[in-house]
Amino acid sequence: MRRSVAFRQAAGPALPHKKGMSYTLHFAPDNASLIIRLALEQLGQPYHTTLVDRAINAQRKPAYLALNPNGLIPVLETPQGPIFETGAILLWLGDRHGEIGVAPDHPARADYLKWLFYIANTLHPALRMMFYPDKYIPDDTAAQTALRQGLHGTIKSALHQLDALAANPPGGFNGTLPDALQFYLAGCLRWCALYPTDTDRRWFDLNATPALAQICTALEARPCTHALQTAEGLGANPFTAPNYANPPQGSAT
Repeated sequence: MRRSVAFRQAAGPALPHKKGMSYTLHFAPDNASLIIRLALEQLGQPYHTTLVDRAINAQRKPAYLALNPNGLIPVLETPQGPIFETGAILLWLGDRHGEIGVAPDHPARADYLKWLFYIANTLHPALRMMFYPDKYIPDDTAAQTALRQGLHGTIKSALHQLDALAANPPGGFNGTLPDALQFYLAGCLRWCALYPTDTDRRWFDLNATPALAQICTALEARPCTHALQTAEGLGANPFTAPNYANPPQGSAT
C-alpha cells in the first residue's frame, strides 16, 4: 500500500540519528518481536538482535527479567533504557524517527493513539488468552476450551472494526493506516491463521476482512518483510498464507 502525501505529513520529520547509536532487539521467532523488527527495518535504523530461547524458557531467566519483569517478548534496548510492550515500542520509535506513526502535533494523532491502543489492549490480549488459556484457567480443560471459543467472537469483532477503518477513508488517517498499525495488525492476523496448533482454526478467514487482507498483501512486497522472512524463516507468504516458522535459530514456542 502506497503512503499518501497526507500521511507523510502526519508522520512528521525523523529526528537526527546519533552516530554510533544502535538498538538491541530481544526476540524469538514468530513472536511479537517480529512486529518491532518490521518497524526497525522500515525505518532503516541500525540494530542488533539477541535471541530469547523459548525452548529453555530464557524469557523467565533473571537476565531477561531484569529487562522485562513480566517475562514477555519483545524488549528493545535503547539509549533511554529498555522498553517492553509492543505498542509502547512502536509509539516510541514513531515519535523518535517519524515515518511509521503520527506526529504529536498532527490532528490525526488522537485517532492514531486510540487505534494503536485498541490493538494493544483488546486484540493482542484476546489472542494471548486464546493461545494460552491454561495461564488464565489452570487445570480445567473444558473451561479452557470454552474460553477459546468465546474469544473467537471478540477477535472477529475487533478485526471487523479495524477492517472498516482501513476500508473507509478518512477513518482518522486520511485513508491510510500508519505503518505501525499495519505491522501490528499483520502479526496478529498471521497468528490467527496458525495458533493455537491443537485447535480448529476454521473460525478465522482473512478474506472476511478484505481491507486487512490488502494490507497483508502489500506488506509482503516490502523490503522490511523480506528481511523478516530471512531472519525468522517465515516462508513465502507470511501474512496472506502463513506457514509455521522454520527459523535459522530459536523456537517460536
